[in-house]
Amino acid sequence: MFSINPFAELSSTVSPAIMQTYVIIMIALVVGGTLFDIVHKKSAKYFFSNWRKAGEKGSREVGGGEIVGIAVKTAVVEVATSGEFCSMKRRIAHLLTMYGFIAYIVTTCMMVFATAPTVPIIAQIWWLGAAMICIGGYWFWFFIRVDVAAEGNSPFRIVRADLFVLSLLASATLGLVWAYLQATGSGLTMVALALYLIATSVFFGSVPWSKFAHMFFKPAAAMQKRVAEANGSRSNLPEPADEPEQFGSARRRPSHY
Repeated sequence: MFSINPFAELSSTVSPAIMQTYVIIMIALVVGGTLFDIVHKKSAKYFFSNWRKAGEKGSREVGGGEIVGIAVKTAVVEVATSGEFCSMKRRIAHLLTMYGFIAYIVTTCMMVFATAPTVPIIAQIWWLGAAMICIGGYWFWFFIRVDVAAEGNSPFRIVRADLFVLSLLASATLGLVWAYLQATGSGLTMVALALYLIATSVFFGSVPWSKFAHMFFKPAAAMQKRVAEANGSRSNLPEPADEPEQFGSARRRPSHY
């Protein structure tokens, strides 16, 4: 079961062209939603403005070679290993979800657009990726969130900022359920498929309102911080009091509301 391409099995009832078109539409929604987020929230303008100001206030100039070194360090520490999280539990949950998401998305595209029989390892990585999302995501949702772990609030309390993690969990969970039901020949397969497509569409279609675009801004912001520290423009600034909430799930409204 774990070595079978579930999308190849689906092609007996749904045209591969339809599946491929759906994936392309989801990619377009991410691109469009991210661009909308940048324009609407002026994230790019804010980023480059801060970068310029940091350069003007810096006590020394950061050379091109040093910039490359900072970029590599940012990629390794903040991106690849999520080194900004002080809590090991939060870091592990984040890494499980992040690498699971990458494996899940990449293998989905490979299996949907496959022109030759899928190598079993690809399907196995798809199952593993979706399972990693579920393990990391549910662990975070029920046991690590600040308002649940420290403040004792209900784990079922939901705000708009939770749209990203919940829709991702729904997509991965229903994807696994659909693939399992299809492999076992269940009569509920098409129902599970419909729910899977709805959850996935919400996940990719809600980029302007969720924290999806956060994953693109976060590495840039981390690198900007390192450059500011290197040129001395950040030397007199205090460190943030609290670590940012994982997955960008802010649980409290700003004080000015």
